[in-house]
Amino acid sequence: MKKRISGFLLALLLLFYAMPVSGMAAEPAANDIVIFYTNDIHTYIDNHMGEGSENGLTYSKIAALKDAYPQALLVDAGDHIQGTAYGQMDSGQTIIDLMNAAGYDLATLGNHEFDYGQEGRIQVTDEWADFPYISANFYHEKDGTPQDTVLDSYQILEANGKKIAFVGITTPETITSSAPSYFQDENGAYIYGIAAGSDGSDLYKAVQTAINQVQAEGADHIIALGHLGMDPSSKPWTSQDVIANTAGLDAFIDGHSHTVMEQEMLADKDGNEVLLTQTGSYLNAIGRLTISADGTITAALLDSEDLSSLAPDKDVLAIEDAWIGEVNDKLGEVIGYSEVTFDNYDSDGNRLVRRQSTNTGDFAADALYYLFDEMEMDVDAAVMNGGGIRNAGLAGELSYLDCKEIHPFGNVACLLTVTGQQLLDALEWGSKDLTLDPASESGSFLHVSGLTYTLDLTYDSTVQADDKDVWTGPPTGDYRVKNVQILNRETGKHEPLDLDASYNLAGYNYTLRDLGGGFAMLNDAVNVLDYVAEDYMVLANYIQSFPANAQTDLPTIKTGDGYDSITGSGRITIVTEPAKDGADATDSSAQIPALPADSAENPAEYTVIPGDCLWNIAKVIYGNGKWWNIIFEANTDSIQDPSLIFPGQVLKLPALPKDSE
Repeated sequence: MKKRISGFLLALLLLFYAMPVSGMAAEPAANDIVIFYTNDIHTYIDNHMGEGSENGLTYSKIAALKDAYPQALLVDAGDHIQGTAYGQMDSGQTIIDLMNAAGYDLATLGNHEFDYGQEGRIQVTDEWADFPYISANFYHEKDGTPQDTVLDSYQILEANGKKIAFVGITTPETITSSAPSYFQDENGAYIYGIAAGSDGSDLYKAVQTAINQVQAEGADHIIALGHLGMDPSSKPWTSQDVIANTAGLDAFIDGHSHTVMEQEMLADKDGNEVLLTQTGSYLNAIGRLTISADGTITAALLDSEDLSSLAPDKDVLAIEDAWIGEVNDKLGEVIGYSEVTFDNYDSDGNRLVRRQSTNTGDFAADALYYLFDEMEMDVDAAVMNGGGIRNAGLAGELSYLDCKEIHPFGNVACLLTVTGQQLLDALEWGSKDLTLDPASESGSFLHVSGLTYTLDLTYDSTVQADDKDVWTGPPTGDYRVKNVQILNRETGKHEPLDLDASYNLAGYNYTLRDLGGGFAMLNDAVNVLDYVAEDYMVLANYIQSFPANAQTDLPTIKTGDGYDSITGSGRITIVTEPAKDGADATDSSAQIPALPADSAENPAEYTVIPGDCLWNIAKVIYGNGKWWNIIFEANTDSIQDPSLIFPGQVLKLPALPKDSE
């Protein structure tokens, strides 16, 4: 739907162009160039729903803002068609309809614009969008050689008589964060590529080439519209890296890392300053870039309070509300209840799910394990990548919509037969981007069911990868993943992983079959069963397996079912300090004393060593890790969080209650 403004209204808006919208400081002058920008909205189109959220930012607010500044440009830095059911239910078509109606002038591809495959991407860029997409480093490939770019590398738009050039940039992480198979033909040969280079040189060259071209065409200002992000794990492909290794940019509008950065000035290759900005995520803010008559560039982030007096565009609001209503009607059915809060964030808002256990990660892996166990398939373990888990706090009544909030991507469950070596390599690969820096994270980090393992971050990752960040070989040094223990379903006890044995591994095709996250060590695994159930239905199936609560008559996940702590049940032990005196940080069995005969009255004591977790201690002393809570309950005076025990801490080891034998 194209928006048209009458001549009278246009004149009226021009008259008031320099008048401020309530709450917005430092309004642009009438002859300034204004560029509004968004990034990583991730289909959060319902920010205005719910009590107190009426002024939440939406596409209808963006449309109203664009109408209030008729000479302004509106651009997006990627990741707008995937993230919630509002995108997944129609592969992003309604989101593109909303962007068309809001008056977007330009966008670049985020990695999640590929989540529906190349056919889905083509629908978005070539069929649905009324605005162009740009990317200077997304190219056709033949026999390993880059060909022409798939999309235009840049666009030059006019504003206030000036030529504003935008250079599109897509993160090289796209190939593995979507799935490498989306970039290959039926024989596994790559037919699409994204310029990267293990040292970033190919990415920098592609961007510099586009900059040189727009300079030759007489652009007055050059702005990168990129989806690269600022996370250390993304180096050498971050926006800061590109700025430092190119020359000619005036500003960089970024996305991908969900960073809230109003503006930061960075030096480019020639020492000239480049403004870097990013709005965060989920439409919590709209960016406004202002280019004054003297060429000075500034940026501001406008939130819902800044735009509280701006009435949403009625036509766009109607599209939003109609689609929200339709999706909620389909998925709003309540299917269960949770007494515990499922989360992936700590109290300070730090995202944990990509670097350590969370109860949602445990639950998601357990749901996969339960699915195949219920089908009477021989399943030994299940894995769930942290990047596929997206919820914040969820508790109380649970619906299909809540399941889609946890898993918004529509991946499908499968079962493979793998070797113990392949499983070890998969766990190792999932940890490769994690360091002792608490800010490091990886979407490939694997949550598990049916197994436990220790990850020793005091060792550097030496796992081998190609220039597309796909696994090519095991670590050249020591493995950081140690003490992998597989549940023996017959004995109920965990046993050491046998590298030569075969195991049936459950997961989603994204990770296990489509090279999502770069897990190429599983290429030769034997497919047992695929396309079993979509991810949110796997969760729904598991929720409905819990006994019904007499009061609510709903399947209820109760306190004590193993999901009480947001930081998980201790399946993954993270070591951050070297073991003392050369001790094996992962083998605590020799250190744990036998229980005395009168242990109920006089429990044994045990001093924690690096690599310990309550699960492993319980496994050795009681024969099953599930009794970790017995140790926790006996030590609540010294343990606040069951996943946080520390070397040197003395624990009491009581006897099991008689009714627990």
